[in-house]
Amino acid sequence: MEMVQMQWVKADPSSDFKGHLPIARSGHSAVIVGKSKVVVFGGFADKRFLLDLAVYDIENQLWYTPECQSGPSARAFHVALVIDCNMFIFGGRSGTKRLGDFWMLDTEIWQWSELTSFGDLPSPREFAAASAIGNRKIVMYGGWDGKKWLSDVYIMDTMSLEWTELSITGSVPPARCGHSATMVEKRLLVFGGRGGAGPIMGDLWALKGLIEEENEMPGWTQLRLPGQSPSPRCGHTVTSGGHYLLLFGGHGTGGWLSRYDVYYNDCIVLDRVSVQWKRMNTSNEPPPPRAYHSMTCIGTRYLLFGGFDGKTTFGDFWWLVPGDDPLAKRPTIIPNIPSEVMVPSGGSQDTDAKEKEETNEDSLILELADKLGISVSSKADDSIIDELEDKDLSELAARFTGENLPTRDQAAGIQAVRDHWKNCSPSSVQLQEVGPMLRDYKRLIVQAHLGKLNSDAHLASLALSGQENYRFFHLKSASQLRMNDIPSLLEEYKQLISS
Repeated sequence: MEMVQMQWVKADPSSDFKGHLPIARSGHSAVIVGKSKVVVFGGFADKRFLLDLAVYDIENQLWYTPECQSGPSARAFHVALVIDCNMFIFGGRSGTKRLGDFWMLDTEIWQWSELTSFGDLPSPREFAAASAIGNRKIVMYGGWDGKKWLSDVYIMDTMSLEWTELSITGSVPPARCGHSATMVEKRLLVFGGRGGAGPIMGDLWALKGLIEEENEMPGWTQLRLPGQSPSPRCGHTVTSGGHYLLLFGGHGTGGWLSRYDVYYNDCIVLDRVSVQWKRMNTSNEPPPPRAYHSMTCIGTRYLLFGGFDGKTTFGDFWWLVPGDDPLAKRPTIIPNIPSEVMVPSGGSQDTDAKEKEETNEDSLILELADKLGISVSSKADDSIIDELEDKDLSELAARFTGENLPTRDQAAGIQAVRDHWKNCSPSSVQLQEVGPMLRDYKRLIVQAHLGKLNSDAHLASLALSGQENYRFFHLKSASQLRMNDIPSLLEEYKQLISS
């Protein structure tokens, strides 16, 4: 079965929606009730946990806030799902506290009911995942209780309101949180998450024995499907639509700086007919990478809202639509967005067009440094100082030699740094080395071509000469580098050292 060509379209709040749109957030829930409305609840934004409800009336394209009596406390990273017209909420986090309360919202009369006192509930947790079993039961797996990752499976009957922990024999997946859990036919499919088997996982497991009528013994099976499987990640979404499960976003650990989380904006589908992974090719630029967002299937469209990329909490809405959808014909002008964003793990308007381009989403070095609390010389500085006066370079020399060198021996220490850069790979370059490397790169160019470090006229003429070999000489600081520039910068630096 051929996959339909899909297209991303950034929603226009003035034409696509009416009413009061929900504020930016991540870690919220968004569920579709029947075919009539989407209900957004909770989340995290501006260092506070949210407890608001926002409802999208699909037919009237209207966002509104229903009148409800008091309901659950503020929270994020909770479980939310729908059975008939009722939305069920379990757990989550508020402040430093993991929650274990259980609530139901009747979306026909907008009435909350606390169900915490019924039966033996699962332990408090956040980052669990759950799915509906038919139109009566709920299955929930895993999570994080503040001290350990969880691997338990609970079934909740919405008629009796009883929770039952499922007893499972045989092999089991590693405990995890931040995963996805989706019912497909008679199996619960669990993908990814963060847990005890390594920092972030990319495994796929199927749980059988959830349908009473089948009389199957509950058991886990790890699946290894053909096709291009998603990279390991957590905080992603898996949304069921037609013959496909659509996986979007999330974050993982990777890239050439292993201590950084990589945030994704790729679309991968699990084809339920051919039972294989497929990469979804969209015909235009995707939304910025993110995790802990929501993705809701509305007919043939998907609606993306919110999320977090390690620095920014998003409040934007994006449509993912088939190529023949009227929205796909809307002209869009979208900046070039990287397919992934690398940020540290955790978690004035410029009128000059050139400077604005240099500080867009592709220019991430500065924000990484801000998160790490280190310097990459973000201050614009066209001057090139003598190597012995470069304090950052001297500090690196002391680090490589293991001692603070007297002035007369600093040249030997600087040579040790240059030898290190000459022999290292891009993956071993630390972030705090990039600024000194860029300055030394410019210094070596000037020394090679001018034989002296003097006037701005020399620098200007060199910068304007357009020599292809010196692509980074014009940069004022390391903050203007993109992550994928660093291997090229290192290669050019090595050529300068060798010559």
